[in-house]
Amino acid sequence: MKRLLACLTLALCAHGVDAATQAFPLDRVRLLGGPFLEAQATDLRYLLALDPERLLAPFRREAGLPVPTPSYGNWESSGLDGHMGGHYVSALALMWASTGDPEVRQRLDDFVAELKRCQEALGTGYIGGIPDGARAWSQVAKGELKVDSFSVNGRWVPWYNVHKMFAGLRDAWVYAGNADAKAMLVRMSDWALRLTTPLTDAQMQDMLRAEHGGMNEVLADVSEMTGDLRYLALARRFSHQAILQPLAAGQDRLSGLHANTQIPKVIGFARIAQLGGEDEGRRAAEFFWRTVVERRTVAIGGNSVKEHFHPADDFRPMLNEVEGPETCNSYNMLKLTALLQREQPAQGRYADFYERTLYNHILASQHPGEGGFVYFTPMRPQHYRVYSKVDEGMWCCVGSGLESHARHGEFIYAHDGDSLYVNLFIASRLDWRERGIHLTQSTRFPDESSTRLTVHDAGDFALMIRYPGWVAPGALKVRLNGKAVKVTAKPGGHVELRRAWKAGDQIDVELPMRTTLEPMPGLKNYVAVLHGPIVLAAKTPQAGEQLNFRADGSRMGHIAHGAVCPQDAAPVFVSPNLNEADFIRRFKPVPGQPLTFTAPDLIQGRKDAERLQLMPFFRLHDSRYMVYWARSTPAQQSLLRAELAKAEADRLALDAQTIDQVAPGEQQPESDHGFKGEGAENGIAPAGRWRHARQWFSYDLSDPKAEARTLRLSFAKGDAGRRFDLIVNGQLVAEIVLDRPDAQEEIYTREFALPPDLVRAAGGRLNLKFVARPGSIAGGLYGLRLLR
Repeated sequence: MKRLLACLTLALCAHGVDAATQAFPLDRVRLLGGPFLEAQATDLRYLLALDPERLLAPFRREAGLPVPTPSYGNWESSGLDGHMGGHYVSALALMWASTGDPEVRQRLDDFVAELKRCQEALGTGYIGGIPDGARAWSQVAKGELKVDSFSVNGRWVPWYNVHKMFAGLRDAWVYAGNADAKAMLVRMSDWALRLTTPLTDAQMQDMLRAEHGGMNEVLADVSEMTGDLRYLALARRFSHQAILQPLAAGQDRLSGLHANTQIPKVIGFARIAQLGGEDEGRRAAEFFWRTVVERRTVAIGGNSVKEHFHPADDFRPMLNEVEGPETCNSYNMLKLTALLQREQPAQGRYADFYERTLYNHILASQHPGEGGFVYFTPMRPQHYRVYSKVDEGMWCCVGSGLESHARHGEFIYAHDGDSLYVNLFIASRLDWRERGIHLTQSTRFPDESSTRLTVHDAGDFALMIRYPGWVAPGALKVRLNGKAVKVTAKPGGHVELRRAWKAGDQIDVELPMRTTLEPMPGLKNYVAVLHGPIVLAAKTPQAGEQLNFRADGSRMGHIAHGAVCPQDAAPVFVSPNLNEADFIRRFKPVPGQPLTFTAPDLIQGRKDAERLQLMPFFRLHDSRYMVYWARSTPAQQSLLRAELAKAEADRLALDAQTIDQVAPGEQQPESDHGFKGEGAENGIAPAGRWRHARQWFSYDLSDPKAEARTLRLSFAKGDAGRRFDLIVNGQLVAEIVLDRPDAQEEIYTREFALPPDLVRAAGGRLNLKFVARPGSIAGGLYGLRLLR
């Protein structure tokens, strides 16, 4: 009975009582053989390999309880302590609903019971692993706020961290019916309400400048679960107006913003709008989705470079940098997409994007053999990905990855009254318990372009089969019990089959897939290759090279730090003309290998070009690869390579000279480099992101071989006249006065020599501190590189 209530709660909590369609509770769908069942099984092994005792350590420490087993390292012991514990609870709950595995259920109940002990020991309702959390939250309650984009009073994104536990407890109740989790969640919500009530609206909005996850969404969920409108009011207070209002007005001000800070906020806007009937949040969510998907997304469905939205009219950073789309972004974009699609099921663009992102980014982000998750997926030609190891990588994308591959069944089907929607073509079995209907979907999609739906029980209902946008008009075919059905639907719509169904009825759907080229936004001469919704890519290993595709436990281990390949050395599509049809006809299927193609007359630029195979990106692992290809004519090819070589030369030379670097004002790079400061601020200018301070700010840089000779700093001409000191490991290195050079560009660089004795004595660690002179400001700093 508890599970039934929990499942009913899921449909309401996740999608709102007035939604046009509702998702089936996750335990009503079981995956059958195929890539998603394999991904779920791999995720289950990884989930069970985690040590719950180590994940509990931060919570026990902060509750004053004995800590028999030390915490995990990496992010779990460098300020974001406990965030993985919240993800772990969510993943266990999702995996239990998806599989019914008794070991998963036992782990979930045991973990929640230990968290309950921690909550009771504290006595405030709070549960968290934030170091010295009692003092941190006491300062917040008193209105003592020093806020930056990723810190509150010097703590690393505390609301983002604690949101993971809010979400975990919600999921333990919603997906697994754990009554203790619900009671604990309500107590934790009461704690948040008491804590923030003394704060003014201005103080709340100031605090929301720091990343805070989906606090507005989860509090809206708590309001619906309890019927208590106080939590909905608090959800509104946790809605960041600086983001909400421009989006609701149809204004794209996303460039330069940390991408995954914004997406959970928007999910919350949409949830609050559903519950409160507010148009502002709905407008904001829909405009955000259109803006990101249509203007800021690459072929795999991902977005952002170095975790930030770059200018929508300049995708060159996507090709140049190795820190490409972040997996957490796509995890949250799928949550937002599902929310919007269920409000507007006739809008096929939502399901098309969901399918595209699910196959090409989420499925591709998990290692299929050993498990392990990807943080950044580079779009840079011939770069590669690294995967987490179970005891070392504790990144955000590991936490969201654990959840993503435990919830593959939740978007396949939906229902509205007597209509059953088939959104995705994934082998699975559905239990529509309320109507006594069982349905099986048998398919090898995408390896085969068809699916079969079998109805196992008699009943009257409408079967709504999605007509994907990637199927040509008039090409989709349907047969009912072997007889052709006239299809009047168009791409982006649904084929409606309404009848009195009999047990054993079979519906066969043909979904012809076409090979297409998709240009990178704003860069028409760079294209990705798709077959249907599946992105194709090629392995491009470099002769004699041995890469380590497993990330270590270092602070920045989630980045693929290996050498970059010059873009002028990348293979290119070369055809006598740039007509797409001429390119497409050159792709030849490889017999016996589904979704695999060669293009020997098209690919040039490598000795083995004729042997390169294009395969589904979600199956390509442990290799350098090509997703985006430059295209050219024979006459233009040499010019293209010369232009690429020229553009790359200075940048690659500088990269080779760089020992360490920081992107000032960007969350992860600053956090990775131990940012500290007093009176520090950051922001976005037309020339880029900056960091300055009215007192001081500092970074820790790594120089393991004591090679550092020079510090290259980037400044803006508009800050001329500012005076500050550069102090390295406590020693004054330079008294800086910013000037206004004659260079045309707004941003210019200056270099400062580092004393050799200081470098030799540093032990591989250089603390750089920028201290404002009286009456002035330290910075703004737009770039920082430590050079050999």
